[in-house]
Amino acid sequence: MTGSVLTVVLEKICLKKSNKNEKGGENPVSKTTTKTLKGTKTEKNLLAAFAGESQARNRYTYFASVAKKAGYEQIAALFLETAENEKEHAKRFFKLLEGGEVEITAAYPAGIIADTATNLKDAAAGERLEWGTLYKQASQAAKEEGFDEVARQFELIAAVEVQHEKRFLTLLDHVKAGTVFKRDTEVPWRCRNCGYVHTGKEAPKLCPACSHPQSYYEVMAENY
Repeated sequence: MTGSVLTVVLEKICLKKSNKNEKGGENPVSKTTTKTLKGTKTEKNLLAAFAGESQARNRYTYFASVAKKAGYEQIAALFLETAENEKEHAKRFFKLLEGGEVEITAAYPAGIIADTATNLKDAAAGERLEWGTLYKQASQAAKEEGFDEVARQFELIAAVEVQHEKRFLTLLDHVKAGTVFKRDTEVPWRCRNCGYVHTGKEAPKLCPACSHPQSYYEVMAENY
């Protein structure tokens, strides 16, 4: 190949690469810059949500202790289960942040650990505030600032809080009506300690299989 021909070939190759880059093809120099959360309202909302979920987790562990002492083993277990859910919510919000220190102003429940009925009522109200107000507003703000994935996370976690509120209110109804261990019709009651199942309108005062108190009984559920 002569020098002049080689020069023409090289010029054509360079021209093709240049045209490809101009048309939006792969260009190792031009890289998409990820939009940062720093200094945005969404960043503050994420940190406030992290703080709220973290505090809810701790409150529910305190409420679980009260329920257990009051003889509500199932309610105590459900408080602890919900606490673990809140821990995962907090973790998700925290992982979306980008580091550094962020100053926020927010209001949180301050220090009342009451009886189980009151704790259930307060827990339900907190869940409603999250899904009905705080996370709706946070999702909208994230969309307006161009953080669609963050907005979706707020919406998904809000959907969980709806179920938390529903469960707390159902448990509250049973506590207030005195139907935690008694129903109008015969139902299967399962001992949380040994698994013994008793069918009747009321759970046994003492488990005939393991001698644990009535507090260990719950209406048996088959969700498998």
